[in-house]
Amino acid sequence: MTDFLHFINDVLWGSVLIYLLIGAGIWFTFRCGFVQFRYFTQFRALISPPSSRDKAGISPFQALCTSLAARVGSGNIAGVALALTMGGPGAIFWMWVVALIGMATAFAECSLAQLYKRRDSEGNYRGGPAWYMESGLGMRWMGVMFSLFLMLAFGLIFNAVQANSIANALNHAFAVPKTWSGILLAVLTAGVIWGGMRGTARLAQFLVPFMAIIWVMMSVYVVALHIDRVPDVIMLVIKSAFGWQEAASGALAFTLSQAITTGFQRSMFSNEAGMGSTPNAAAAASAWPPHPASQGLLQMFGVFIDTVIICTATAAIVLLSGILDNPTTSTDGIALVQIALSGMVGGWASGFIAFIVFLFAFTSIVANYAYAENNLLFLQQKNPFTLVLFRSLALVMVMFGTLSPLPLVWQLADVAMAFMAITNLSAILLLSPVVRDITADYLRQQKLGVTPVFDPNRFPEIKNQLAPGVWDNLNVTKTRR
Repeated sequence: MTDFLHFINDVLWGSVLIYLLIGAGIWFTFRCGFVQFRYFTQFRALISPPSSRDKAGISPFQALCTSLAARVGSGNIAGVALALTMGGPGAIFWMWVVALIGMATAFAECSLAQLYKRRDSEGNYRGGPAWYMESGLGMRWMGVMFSLFLMLAFGLIFNAVQANSIANALNHAFAVPKTWSGILLAVLTAGVIWGGMRGTARLAQFLVPFMAIIWVMMSVYVVALHIDRVPDVIMLVIKSAFGWQEAASGALAFTLSQAITTGFQRSMFSNEAGMGSTPNAAAAASAWPPHPASQGLLQMFGVFIDTVIICTATAAIVLLSGILDNPTTSTDGIALVQIALSGMVGGWASGFIAFIVFLFAFTSIVANYAYAENNLLFLQQKNPFTLVLFRSLALVMVMFGTLSPLPLVWQLADVAMAFMAITNLSAILLLSPVVRDITADYLRQQKLGVTPVFDPNRFPEIKNQLAPGVWDNLNVTKTRR
């Protein structure tokens, strides 16, 4: 069974999705006028809404932190180490390339999620790919299919994998029994997920900046200690990225194909651009400026932060350690990073990385679950029994993940995520004319020097698809910037 699933994953991720994701990124880059480069300086303005913003949604900053909580998991450590061991130092270069292209895809899917969001029975904003598939395309069956894939992958299986990473890291660093890790994780997770999306957002806005800053600062510290090696490492990355690095002094040589394929795959897994996960957080926000494109712009910065900043921090630690120079090195994943960092700063690094893995993986667990619950509500309007049952099942999977090896469920998660991505990419490509129109509208107002405000009356063909009362009662004064 594992071999069969491995074959299916090779076909889906190695042939279908690698072209579909890159193609979609290039398409939206041109379709939206190179949006990821034109608006790069607007980050600060987008996360600082006025105090009078719409209280029906979480704040833009909370939405960004929630999406980063899901993106930034153990894969930002173990996944980068895997990319470097399988694809060579050049893999990180191609991870950067895919991230820059994927920012346009993230902009498109998150703008659509904002556009087609609705209020739930409690007055909170809900939305995501399932909603724009139903409202924008008139294909509820597609939204149902997407929701089922996401609930399986993000709500259950991925959380077991993240829990497994935490248990292994704590056991390796502090000899903590995995059963204790499982109980602690289940209790902490239950305390957060019973607060819904808002509870997850409140946790994320405090933990995500903290964990990202301390990991990046550790990388900066390592770079400062080995500043003399930095030029050589940069040249190594560039040479390896284009297959120019030859075997010498015991180093491994990697082909151009290895570097590109591995870099593409690990980047797509890490930043999730085009997967359809991040739009669930984007739709829950009260965007500022009050325009769907503004949340798309903010969320595309999440791709940059995840890959170009956090993954690069991990790569810098591994490459500067020189651990990849030894062709007999069989260790990979988190253990490889622990060995690399310990060799440069001392034995305490193993415990530090266990702490970082705990933060990265725990925030991923609660954010992934929030996405899954959001799609459960799409399938079935708030049913208390179903909701409690799903939450309990998620906690069981967290406990299971800490105690069991996960090769089979990991393969199942990859298959579910692949079908989820194919479904979402098909939808946003079909809705690309809508993305183009709202991008042009945002740009038009920016050029006029006023605060962009979405007026559905300018788009009669879209207006009939939108939820009543979401975009037609904004009452925002257009101020000169």
